[in-house]
Amino acid sequence: MMQINTAGDLNKSVNGGKALFGISIIAALAGFIFGFDTVVISGANMPIKELWHTSPWFHGFFIMSMALWGTVIGSIFGGIPTEKYGRKKVLLWVGIFFTVSSIGSALAQDAYVFSFFRFIGGVGIGISSVAAPTYISEISTPGTRGRLGAMYQFNIVFGILIAFLSNYFLKGMGGANDWRWMLGVMAIPSLIYTLLVFSIPESPRWLIARKGDDNAARQVLQQLGIGNIAAEMDDIKNSAAKEQQNGSLGFFNKKYCPVVWLAFFVAFFNQWSGINFILYYAPEILERAGLASKDSLLNSIAIGGTNLVFTFVGLYFIDRVGRKTLLLWGAVGYIISLSMVAFAFYTHASPMFLLSFLLLFIASHAIGQGAVIWVFISEIFPNNIRALGQSFGASVHWVFAALITLITPVFLDANDGVFKDNPWPIFAFFAFMMFLELVWILTRVPETKGASLEELEKKLIK
Repeated sequence: MMQINTAGDLNKSVNGGKALFGISIIAALAGFIFGFDTVVISGANMPIKELWHTSPWFHGFFIMSMALWGTVIGSIFGGIPTEKYGRKKVLLWVGIFFTVSSIGSALAQDAYVFSFFRFIGGVGIGISSVAAPTYISEISTPGTRGRLGAMYQFNIVFGILIAFLSNYFLKGMGGANDWRWMLGVMAIPSLIYTLLVFSIPESPRWLIARKGDDNAARQVLQQLGIGNIAAEMDDIKNSAAKEQQNGSLGFFNKKYCPVVWLAFFVAFFNQWSGINFILYYAPEILERAGLASKDSLLNSIAIGGTNLVFTFVGLYFIDRVGRKTLLLWGAVGYIISLSMVAFAFYTHASPMFLLSFLLLFIASHAIGQGAVIWVFISEIFPNNIRALGQSFGASVHWVFAALITLITPVFLDANDGVFKDNPWPIFAFFAFMMFLELVWILTRVPETKGASLEELEKKLIK
């Protein structure tokens, strides 16, 4: 798409590349708060259970999974305002939701008020998982879309690491109110993100396809350093015209079935790897393996650090070897690591043996599903239903994340859990699910790297 013929064009391309990277980073910061919020609850898990004397079912629903149910709602309905009002306005509201949630949950005086504000934050996460990847995919070039889209995932895992670090260093500082500081500190990055969103432009594809504002779109494309702006706009308009002809087709029309099923299964298998189960309950799982409370928080940082390092590896390879190859690498790593974690619990192996395979699991996720999922979902749908498609994929992801987090205390609880004595069957089940994912990747998943969004539409929508 980008043509560089002169020194002036080269200079414009370099400046545009910097602008594109900076804009993508700001949009992807929603992922940082997403990751921080997802994991910060792990440090509040046990203190809240002791403070409000919650039962396993109550704790699973109102304390641990309430944010995820908000995420489900946000992801299901997030595509509607993203299409109607634009990507930028929705990203701005995401920041407001995050800020209100962090302050409210930190100050909550009972479980129900706490749950309400966690729900609000969850809604923000759900909407961000629709709007941010959609926005980034629409401002990127074919050669950078994978890396820039994966920046959202990078920010998620960076937020996860910072949350683990924050929980570790804040433990013991506020006595019984440690958990309030853990949750409340998220207001700082939330406010920063909200202010930064004011500086980014609207998606040029949304401006053309939804608003018909060619002048504004042209200015954005110039800002992004696109070489042949006229050709780029023609491609977008031709795609929009074709989509308008198909406008009467429902989202679940058989024409879109291939991409709908791809989005469903990539999100489905993402959660049945057990990733949120391990991230949410990392300290409790490590304590169960024989580590003391403070050590379990410290080793949770090792999980977050491994996630971050191997996300860089995924970022490096996603536009080089492609999405399908990364998914294959991740699936093999999942199967090995989860099988060995199950074996470690079954044989009562040493805590460090178990931790090493938990870290292999995290590395496999970061390279595979973690790096790929949001990029893949955001690029397989045509322009006219991209936000709705992202909404569908994200909602599948979060429905299963919420269900798994809800039922985990029923199986893991030290006093009343089904597997309270030894949780090895949980990990064996996740390993089996990853074998099924491997079969799906080998037989159904197409490669999407290196093609424009309009080219992918021609390839995937017959």
